[in-house]
Amino acid sequence: MSQAPIATLRDVQLTLGGAPLFTGVDLSLYAGERIALVGRNGAGKSTLMRIFAGALDADSGEVWKQPGTSLQFLNQEPDFSKYKTALDYAAADLEETELYLAETELDIAGLAHDVDPSTLSGGQGKRLALARAFASDPDILLLDEPTNHLDVDAIEELEGRISSFRGAILLVSHDRRFMENTTTATAWLRQGAVRKLDRGYKAFDDWAEKVEAEDEKALDRLQTKLKAEQRWLMRGVTGRRKRNQGRLSKVKDMRKEQAERKHNLNQSNQTASIISNDAAPSSKLVFEGINIQKAFDTPKGKKIIAKDFSIKIMRGARIGLVGGNGVGKSTLLKIMLGEINADEGSGRIRIAKNLQITYLDQNRNTLKDEDTLWETLAPDGGDQIMVRDYPRHVASYAKDFMFGPEQLRQPVSALSGGERNRLTLAIALAKSSNLMVLDEPTNDLDMETLDLLEDMLMDYDGTLIIVSHDRAFLDGVVTSVLTPEGNGEWLETPGGYSDYLIQQKNRASAKKKASETKSATAKSADTSKSKQQTKLTFKDQHRYNELEKLIPSHENTIGELETALADPELFSKKPEEFNSKAKQLDEMREELEAFEMEWLELEEKRENLG
Repeated sequence: MSQAPIATLRDVQLTLGGAPLFTGVDLSLYAGERIALVGRNGAGKSTLMRIFAGALDADSGEVWKQPGTSLQFLNQEPDFSKYKTALDYAAADLEETELYLAETELDIAGLAHDVDPSTLSGGQGKRLALARAFASDPDILLLDEPTNHLDVDAIEELEGRISSFRGAILLVSHDRRFMENTTTATAWLRQGAVRKLDRGYKAFDDWAEKVEAEDEKALDRLQTKLKAEQRWLMRGVTGRRKRNQGRLSKVKDMRKEQAERKHNLNQSNQTASIISNDAAPSSKLVFEGINIQKAFDTPKGKKIIAKDFSIKIMRGARIGLVGGNGVGKSTLLKIMLGEINADEGSGRIRIAKNLQITYLDQNRNTLKDEDTLWETLAPDGGDQIMVRDYPRHVASYAKDFMFGPEQLRQPVSALSGGERNRLTLAIALAKSSNLMVLDEPTNDLDMETLDLLEDMLMDYDGTLIIVSHDRAFLDGVVTSVLTPEGNGEWLETPGGYSDYLIQQKNRASAKKKASETKSATAKSADTSKSKQQTKLTFKDQHRYNELEKLIPSHENTIGELETALADPELFSKKPEEFNSKAKQLDEMREELEAFEMEWLELEEKRENLG
């Protein structure tokens, strides 16, 4: 970049527990830059941010900021213990005359100014911490897992705040979609040093694969054993990408099957559907609800959770339950599990009688700090654990969740937050079940564990119901998404969360077109001499013809740019040309997407005109 950095780390080195964590980290932040800091679990991402923030001293190296530069550090777990009210905390870094800035941020976050911070839920506490971070409008924002405990709506609002932020941002997150939508650069903390790519997280996997391919060539000169050991230490992007491609292919096949089955069910009337399912084995039907009603009386009036809600969940379904906090996801889930009843007099409910349920709540309260990992996995003693009715050695099963043999005799209290989550998942996934319910399973998980969880869920033969705000995780695992549409109405959409967004946009567009068509029809009826339009207008046809040429032209240009950027020597020898082509590629992709959407609208109009 031609501009000067506002903060820099130079040759930062740190040793923890006798082992070098950073062997020489160099990293610069520029105004307007939003960097995703990525790396394997334990690489030191949070530690590096603490050094940048001045909360931890490195053994050597330089931490420099331009004079007068202000910085805010959002820790994973903010400490509210010294503050009596939310306003006290949000305004802690402000002058008295700037108090209104903290009040404004609290209003945006939907938090009462006088609430005791210690009484807030996880999501409310995170919104309070973000309110303090934004209130002072710092030059640098360091964000460590800013999406933890936030629902999808809050995450998308945060994406907008970050994208319009004028200063520099360095963020660590397990939410891949969040990083894809917000970052302009990527810093890869690997083997004690940082490599930087001047492109956002969307480009990380392809870039990392090339970096590792180069490293593999260098390792070819080493002995086979040493090469294997080094590759184990590396992130393994190539293998993960191939595994992800296979997994996504499997998800697509399952979604297709789900859509076809739903289409076939919709072809017959409701009575016939009920009769046919009564004749089928009960184990195939997990849950069926027809015209369910559920509401609660509150001081502010009646809160409607479900109104005429109908759904059928068959064995093998994979449903993602998505929505903001307080919309009734937990209540709806408890109705499906038979833990609470729907309102008296509402429609029909059937629940399979042979359900074996594994439930993972987001509080992770199943662990005992005094137990060792071995005792936690095998509480009845011995060296085996039953994993879905099959015996596995404790050490072997623990290795699947990235626990080494030396950790098995350690107490649970010695585990990090991410390790505790891995252990909880290991226990939940070992249980024999035909219905697994996971409530926010991705909270606090690192990238490696997320991949591990997705792989294991793809191998699960039972029915899945997942409550999650992680959009990329939902895209990789579920075959349908259940979302609240307001006033107790719920909508089930085939596919993942991205498919839901596309179909939501299409429904809005179709609704708008239907309204416009109705208006146009009424107007046409009033004009007896008007002629029925049978083809596109001259203007629309001219634009349609233009798009027919623009789309393939852009596709060719994009292919040429991708080929040029795939050259590993371009970035090292001609960084300015690399950055220019990368920027052009992003612009061409955005234009192509816009052209394709415009062409689809015109094509649909043309077909409707006959």
